[in-house]
Amino acid sequence: MRKAGIKVPIYLIRIPMLSEIEDVVKYADGSLNSELIVIEELSKKASLLNKIHKVILMVDVGDLREGILPKDVVDIAGKVIKLPNIEFEGLGTNVGCYGGVLPSYENTKILVELAKEIKNRYGVNIKTLSGGSTVTLGLLEKGEIAPGINQLRIGEAILLAYDIKNLKPIPGTEQNTITLKTQVIELKVKPSYPIGEIGRDAFGNMVHFEDKGHRKRAIVALGKQDCALDGITPIDSSIEILGSSSDHMILDVTNCKKEIHVGSIIEFNVSYGGMLDLMTSKYVEKN
Repeated sequence: MRKAGIKVPIYLIRIPMLSEIEDVVKYADGSLNSELIVIEELSKKASLLNKIHKVILMVDVGDLREGILPKDVVDIAGKVIKLPNIEFEGLGTNVGCYGGVLPSYENTKILVELAKEIKNRYGVNIKTLSGGSTVTLGLLEKGEIAPGINQLRIGEAILLAYDIKNLKPIPGTEQNTITLKTQVIELKVKPSYPIGEIGRDAFGNMVHFEDKGHRKRAIVALGKQDCALDGITPIDSSIEILGSSSDHMILDVTNCKKEIHVGSIIEFNVSYGGMLDLMTSKYVEKN
């Protein structure tokens, strides 16, 4: 990002591993944290590298992913404030990921109240109160977010313009932001029901088939190594995904009005989960 000329502060938004402390301090201006031992190691490394590393303490308000329990936050904040080469930037929280807990005025207010306690006890003005991610946008739109929250960590809304938790597009945006393209490597008319005794597939699953007679089937160069089936949807609604193995995906193109042949490009829309898989797959070219 720095090589691309991006000069804004860069934060690691997954809590760091102890094994990556040096890289975190070298390449990130700050990070989200929930373990004091990790912050202490960040402090040591930042001191050695003569850098200041900013820390946002994550608070678990009920979703039960990362975060310090609210009752422990003020005491831990006091210890973080004293660490050399660490700047206590603020507090953050995460909802709507592991537990599916929705953001609310009540759970965002927890951060605001904790910030007041920290200021009263230590005389520290907290700069950042990070109230969640894309899922919290709806709360902001309705004016129901707790006053004092001044940051949201938005990814899905920017990249896909969609709010998966509320199952709606972000107002005023286009959703066709990322398109997956893959090539047909086989096109044949085949039975829709496998021939022979049926056992488990390559992933140990019992697969059920509906006998629709002979159908035109296209195999494309894509598989579970690249993304899960439920993370992509053919742009042409007449194309049906039948299934996939690790590196082959089978499509029913019988009803496709467009002529399909070997070498044809099939396009898909992607969900957040699909984007995550595809972006982290080294087998998928990005441009």
